[in-house]
Amino acid sequence: QQKDDFLSVYVGGNVTLECSYEVQTSDQIYWYKQSLGKMPEIISSFVPSSTTVTFFGKFKNNPRFKLDLKKQSFYLNISDLHFSDTATYHCIKSDFYSLTFMESFIVNVKNHSFYLKDSVDQPSSENIHPGDSVTLNCTVHTGSCDGEHRVYWFKDSEDSHPGLIYTDGGRKDQCERKKNTQTHSCVYNLHMKNLTESHAGIYYCAVASCGHIMFGNGTKLQFSDTENLNYAAINVKRSNRSRRQKNDLNTVCVYAGVRLQN
Repeated sequence: QQKDDFLSVYVGGNVTLECSYEVQTSDQIYWYKQSLGKMPEIISSFVPSSTTVTFFGKFKNNPRFKLDLKKQSFYLNISDLHFSDTATYHCIKSDFYSLTFMESFIVNVKNHSFYLKDSVDQPSSENIHPGDSVTLNCTVHTGSCDGEHRVYWFKDSEDSHPGLIYTDGGRKDQCERKKNTQTHSCVYNLHMKNLTESHAGIYYCAVASCGHIMFGNGTKLQFSDTENLNYAAINVKRSNRSRRQKNDLNTVCVYAGVRLQN
């Protein structure tokens, strides 16, 4: 079953993040929290060989953060979610010589009343070909909030964990106010050129404004079926009417292209 790396939960809800591991004597496993635009901060550490769990800093003695150990899985449970819990959570394994990112989750905490006023719209998918260019757009509809936006773009794919790829300060000249309303509409773009298959994935737009963070539903960038061409060469022998060229043969190659479609 495929894990959901992007979790959108309402304030006051609960979330459980799972990290599976293979037990090694010298390994230690850590949970880190990374808020937008900030350095990662350590939440907890776990030593599988001794089942010792340690919380750090503001997470120590915080009843909202708990660890649950089941077989070879390490669960981070966060209850009574706050807006400040919106972040990327990393599960990292250390063997004293290297760090390995085991899992990463983006947790978006939202409020019912706030999201009735403000929203982020993204097209659901874009079909592309290798070498193409594409512009992904993110439209933000805001209510009474007229603050400056901070725009973030995340990428999530089967080959990698979700991660931040681009950030934009958000210029006000990208916004328009609808007549006779307090609603603002702002459009932010992400331009990409010379696309390869490594660009395939889901791109999420996140907008921070007035103390809130809004996430779009994501745009899936997928490659259309490439053309497969089969070539057949046909030799056509022509006899020339001229006696001097009677023994000369002209060869004509005919190529046929076949496109495979699902």
